[in-house]
Amino acid sequence: MKTPARLLPLQHADLIDEVVGQLQSGKEAEVYLVRVEGVIRCAKVYKEANHRTFTQKTQYTEGRKIRNSRQARAMEGNSKYGRKERESEWQNTEVETLYLLAAAGVRVPQPLAFYEGVLLLEMVADQDGDPAPRLSDVVLTAVQARAYFQVMIREAVRMLCAGIVHGDLSEFNVLKAHDGLVIIDLPQAVQATANNAFAIFERDLLQLAAFFGRSAPEIKSTNYAKEIWQLYRNGKLRPDTQLTGKFADSSKNADVGEVMAEIDEARAEALMRHRGPR
Repeated sequence: MKTPARLLPLQHADLIDEVVGQLQSGKEAEVYLVRVEGVIRCAKVYKEANHRTFTQKTQYTEGRKIRNSRQARAMEGNSKYGRKERESEWQNTEVETLYLLAAAGVRVPQPLAFYEGVLLLEMVADQDGDPAPRLSDVVLTAVQARAYFQVMIREAVRMLCAGIVHGDLSEFNVLKAHDGLVIIDLPQAVQATANNAFAIFERDLLQLAAFFGRSAPEIKSTNYAKEIWQLYRNGKLRPDTQLTGKFADSSKNADVGEVMAEIDEARAEALMRHRGPR
């Protein structure tokens, strides 16, 4: 296919040889299959803010480290420079988080390069060597749902041990690869030290429980988030910490209805973002 304008700089810099085709056209980014020295990779082209649905809500940006005071002041305003810095910070969050999580052993696509607003990644493949499907496109048995849920809980723990909360961990952001599950899409990741990090972490796990619970209903009654967070807060959480999925909460009960309403809203937004050809 003809090389899209946003990918021409990578071709001129010899980072890619050719564009094979478009894998996904979402509301936040477009993903292309590209060939690099005979190997198929993915090139994620971020869209400008006015062309995507995800907005940098305070709950996601709180606690992020800004590189210097001038950038911080500019990002608080709405100047051209400030908007440019916000875009750069949004894109860099995913790039930096991918490198961090890959080093921590979390199953994420291996980042290869970031150039001119385009993220070059390994292509996550299925058993036939084709691009792996999202979990949202996979029909699971009860046995698979239970096993995959435990895998995702362990990955969430590994991310938290690395100081990261995904921020939108759901069936839309997990791929079923030939060798297991792979977590994708991290521009909304938050630092685990942010004041609202637990609320976001809890929503992530509730989203997973809601999805896997469709195939194995007992999953919906688990309470991993509070158990994991208490261990994390007390400095006792490790990637291999044994978990029960139970938590005796003596505090005021959370408004589950409100949390589930947020999950439904997030799922509707995700459907809009990911609608398009694969």
